[in-house]
Amino acid sequence: MQTYEGGCHCGRVRFRVTADLTRVTECNCSICSKKGFLHLIVAPQAFELLTGDGALTTYRFNTGTAKHSFCATCGIHSFYVPRSDPDKIDVNVRCLDGVDPSALKPHPFDGRNWERANAGRVPWR
Repeated sequence: MQTYEGGCHCGRVRFRVTADLTRVTECNCSICSKKGFLHLIVAPQAFELLTGDGALTTYRFNTGTAKHSFCATCGIHSFYVPRSDPDKIDVNVRCLDGVDPSALKPHPFDGRNWERANAGRVPWR
């Protein structure tokens, strides 16, 4: 486990997370593919929002369970509450300071077939 800091493009949203980057997941669903989100799902106690609570806006769709938070100024999706684990926080690894996403080996998740894939063995659990 290691502690990382990260945030959005404009710097209004900043956070700290303690996690293991061997559990990074790449989902092929429409929203994750379009955002380029690399998932790192952590327990709430492993995540701390440092600044920007008032700068966040939330987008919900489909079941409305996931709370896709993003900076209202620059539009970057640094983290959100995932549908798969609504009691956790899903951090976008691409938003972590000093982490080279190309050096990681993300586990694939078939989000295009979400119900079936989530019922099986998933990398973050």
